[in-house]
Amino acid sequence: MQSVDYTTLIASANEIEHNWIPARTEQVYQRDRHTLSLALRTLKQRGWLTICWHPEAARICLSDPPPRTPDTFTFSDQLRHQLKGLALIAIKSIAPWERVIDLQFAQRPEEEPLWHLYVEIMGKYSNVILTDANQQIVTVAHQVSSTQSSVRPLQTGQPYNFPPAIVGTLPKLEEYFARWQERVSLVPGGLKHQLLNSYRGLSPSVAVEIIQAAGLTPEKSTEELLLSDWQALFKYWQEWLKILATKNFQPGWQSKGYTVLGWNMLKPTSSVQDLLNGYYTKEFNQQIFKQLHHQLRQKVTNLLKKMQQKADTFRHRLEQSKEAEAYRQQGDLLMAHLQQWQPGMTSITLADFETGKPVKIKLNPEKNAVQNAQSLYKSHQKLKRAKNAVKPLLQEVESEINYLEQVKASLSQLETYYHPEDLETLEEIRTELIGQNYLANNRPNQTQVDIDSKPYRYKTPSGFELWIGRNNRQNDRLTFRTAGDYDLWFHTQEIPGSHLLLRLEPGAIPEEKDLQFSADLAAYYSQARQSEQVPVVYTKPKHVYKPKGAKPGMAIYKQERVIWGRPQLAEEYLHNI
Repeated sequence: MQSVDYTTLIASANEIEHNWIPARTEQVYQRDRHTLSLALRTLKQRGWLTICWHPEAARICLSDPPPRTPDTFTFSDQLRHQLKGLALIAIKSIAPWERVIDLQFAQRPEEEPLWHLYVEIMGKYSNVILTDANQQIVTVAHQVSSTQSSVRPLQTGQPYNFPPAIVGTLPKLEEYFARWQERVSLVPGGLKHQLLNSYRGLSPSVAVEIIQAAGLTPEKSTEELLLSDWQALFKYWQEWLKILATKNFQPGWQSKGYTVLGWNMLKPTSSVQDLLNGYYTKEFNQQIFKQLHHQLRQKVTNLLKKMQQKADTFRHRLEQSKEAEAYRQQGDLLMAHLQQWQPGMTSITLADFETGKPVKIKLNPEKNAVQNAQSLYKSHQKLKRAKNAVKPLLQEVESEINYLEQVKASLSQLETYYHPEDLETLEEIRTELIGQNYLANNRPNQTQVDIDSKPYRYKTPSGFELWIGRNNRQNDRLTFRTAGDYDLWFHTQEIPGSHLLLRLEPGAIPEEKDLQFSADLAAYYSQARQSEQVPVVYTKPKHVYKPKGAKPGMAIYKQERVIWGRPQLAEEYLHNI
């Protein structure tokens, strides 16, 4: 993940200063243990300023509104008490090349600041500190005791000390080419390594940008550079310093990150705020998505394994119960031939009533013939009762297996994060599993925001819309709430997969190619994706029902027609759009 360096921090702070100072602080909200949001209002606009001290993604930028869930953090409560209603009158860097921003708050824009909120963007040492006008610490996001740092403890009630001064050579626009070249080339080595070793305040990402803008590679040795290479490199070095001096930043996307310098840019953005918010929102969503997907997949896999074992046990008991009738027949045989029994017998062979074939019956030598027959009748009754008890249990377990297979099929369609809706869809699966008591709710006090994620939407060859559910919640919504009288409903036959809805207007008749297209996608968005051909059923939505008490995503249907779907053709289509 790309870190916010000094150049990016100055670019963001400069933009905030021009567009949001002064602003009234209307609310303080802490999203998580590393992220704070301030609701700001100016005469023209209202927005949320995000301040993050995450060790990998510390930043300050305007971002999306926070979720409507309770804020239970002490740090934000203290900030809210001091800052709510005050004016944000300034945002300043405390010193050149220091990655510390001072947010100043006062009663009115023209008055002296009452509070300073220092935002330290320093990797794993990032922090946020609130002090009064006398630089006394009132509260701090991450307390640092004297045992943790003898150089710079940060604790409530202590005076706030700025970070230690930067040791080493700082970049200067006034430096001559010859002196700069001499410093960088003093010790031979890779170009990126030498630039970073020669100057403080230069980040790895900016060093790479300068090198690549000059048409060189970061690994190229300083001994291999020609004079023209040095001159091109120095030109962009000075361009970087001029941009910092004039604050003429050009934000945009690169192939593996972002830039505020405008070099090696693939696509520009309207502002630094949009750039940072978009980049870190996506990066964090990807991390959360990956963790949550692994958690859900592991949980569902383990549950399926347990359910399969339970089902196998019930099936084995049902197999045993088939012997019930044999015990009854043996009891009848024994009662019909009591005269053939002799004391001490351990078995007796008698002819079957119908076939006449010999049937060997095991006997308890300590019991007489009648008592042995009674034991056989008891075994018959026991196995018969077991059969009646196990059957509904097996049906219940098989129903759970079908449901979990459906959830597993939904997870298999969500392997990779591409869009925020992917995470929303995954969160809905998590919420569903909590509701079905398969997962514990680790956030019991968090209010669930009822935001419906969107299904996939594609166009058939004739231009009809095809909607595809991505989880059980979407499947139920499509089938039982969205579907109209003229639509067609698709699903793989007896195979877990998505519910599909071919949207049709009154009088519209889909062609064979539309039906085949829908069947191909139904096969692709199912557990049988790797098969060559998959049976797919389609019918009118009015012929699709949810059994009473059925779990989410479960449905039965009638008056269906079958068409063979081809997942490979669907995959080719999706790859080309």
